[in-house]
Amino acid sequence: SNEVIQQLLQTFAGPGRLAIGFEPSYSMHGLISRGTGTGWISGPRKGDFTIDVDAAEAAIAAHRPDVVFITTPNNPTGTAVDAETVLALYEAAQAAKPSLVIVDEAYVEFSHRPSLLPLIEGRPNLVVSRTMSKAFGAAGLRLGYLAAHPAVVDAVQLVRLPYHLSAVTQATALAALEHTDTLLGYVEQLKAERDRLVAELRAIGYEVTESDANFVQFGRFTGEGGAHAVWQRILDRGVLVRDNGVPGWLRVTAGTPEENDAFLDAVRALKKEQSS
Repeated sequence: SNEVIQQLLQTFAGPGRLAIGFEPSYSMHGLISRGTGTGWISGPRKGDFTIDVDAAEAAIAAHRPDVVFITTPNNPTGTAVDAETVLALYEAAQAAKPSLVIVDEAYVEFSHRPSLLPLIEGRPNLVVSRTMSKAFGAAGLRLGYLAAHPAVVDAVQLVRLPYHLSAVTQATALAALEHTDTLLGYVEQLKAERDRLVAELRAIGYEVTESDANFVQFGRFTGEGGAHAVWQRILDRGVLVRDNGVPGWLRVTAGTPEENDAFLDAVRALKKEQSS
């Protein structure tokens, strides 16, 4: 879906125009914005990593961006955005410009909440972007897609390169869609493991951000070296997690039960060392 985002920015943004996202969020939104010559504004979040609606509406009114990014579930924090928040920001964006609102649902299949796709109805400036890289386990296909008003789709066709998807990619994607029930059955297993990680990490004594993705953000690490020092100590125990750049927090992706057990054993041991 990075290509989808790039095409949307090429169509509706570019030099002399602005995009806003609410950080920490998916870093490629800002990078692709800058790569298309679009100015980037970092909007506010609350301490629990949810979007501060009042502050976000004020930022939209002040800056009048041409594109607004909303990521749900959010990467890297895993937090979801409810429909009411999306609608509030959409209305704020239309009052300010009006501008395009892009809802990035790359991780939506892992969410406790339903997709926001139905919100497109009657909202011509709302776009939902999706990918087959996550829930379908098909990152190598490099296949994303968008859903939007036909006029938005037609406009994006003006910047889309010809033959940008190979016949092999399209055939493989169609085969994956024919086995949606099986593939999403694995997603249900991952969701159960993610919820187990959340419960176990809290029981051990870590803070955990509410997660609707296939990963869990945990912390807070405030000692010497901060989160990166803890990342290294977990790695020394043979487990690789992610230092996602959010100060005081690390991120672990839900894996197999055995992988998750190995991770939990490592952080339990670390907690015991810290308390001894």
